[in-house]
Amino acid sequence: MSFFKKIFSKEKKETLDKGLEKSKDSFFSKLSKAVAGKSKVDDDVLDNLEEVLVSSDVGVNTTLKIIDRIEERVSRDKYLGTEELNKILREEIAGLLSETNVGNETEFTIPENKKPYVLMVVGVNGVGKTTTIGKLASQFKKKGLKVVLGAADTFRAAAIDQLQVWADRVEVPIVRQEMGSDPASVAFDTLQSGINQDADVIIIDTAGRLHNKVNLMNELTKIKRVMQKVVGDAPHDVLLVLDGSTGQNAFEQAKQFTKATEVTSLAVTKLDGTAKGGVVIGISDQFQIPVKYIGVGEGIDDLQVFNKFEFVDSFFR
Repeated sequence: MSFFKKIFSKEKKETLDKGLEKSKDSFFSKLSKAVAGKSKVDDDVLDNLEEVLVSSDVGVNTTLKIIDRIEERVSRDKYLGTEELNKILREEIAGLLSETNVGNETEFTIPENKKPYVLMVVGVNGVGKTTTIGKLASQFKKKGLKVVLGAADTFRAAAIDQLQVWADRVEVPIVRQEMGSDPASVAFDTLQSGINQDADVIIIDTAGRLHNKVNLMNELTKIKRVMQKVVGDAPHDVLLVLDGSTGQNAFEQAKQFTKATEVTSLAVTKLDGTAKGGVVIGISDQFQIPVKYIGVGEGIDDLQVFNKFEFVDSFFR
């Protein structure tokens, strides 16, 4: 299709290709077995394809949507050869992703009319949340934007210290308090500090889970409410970070956090170390939340803006 044109730079594309290599190899080894000995797309091929998609962590609901779309094309075109299946899958999955991921971004940008732009980051411990914040801060800074970080995950001393390490590495200011401090208080101070420093972007880290006495939903709502005392429409984005290598567990995390707060975008990390890259397709579709960033390596520049066409092109190349 015409939209599969090169958008990324050569270097960026190579990083994406490499990051999705395990997912792609696993998927195509399964796909080749699914169509072995078949020349046309028939019921058997579709049944096998359904199994391939589910086992590639695309998710049952999204898999059924993709199968339905391919069945429509089979009935419309009367005859589809199995050699065309790769191309059809590319087109249908790109179409599915386009329903949620409407933009065609390739660069780290923020809306020009939001200053400071307040980004609240949520997700369970261990998914790469702090690393994602550090890499985002680095990318925004490279764009010439002034960034301030807020360490509002005050339930773990390690979380505060990890964010401090990233702030030092990227050379951006951080607002922090002692472990056990009120997270909303840290968020409030961060926004005030950001405004005083004429910041373009303020990124607030939050706790992955809280002690039993404190409900996660209540805590995130309180942080939002307190931030709005400083910046009326904050946060402008609530970014949920998910570990792509956990496959179906990432679906469960997305389910819990979308119940706890209004999530407006997703970052899927650790795709380079797993064959579960299909989870990006399923989560975006099932929760109808755009994937904004993907992590395809450990390097500071290996967090990429998610582009649906480049992703599908790398997955099916």
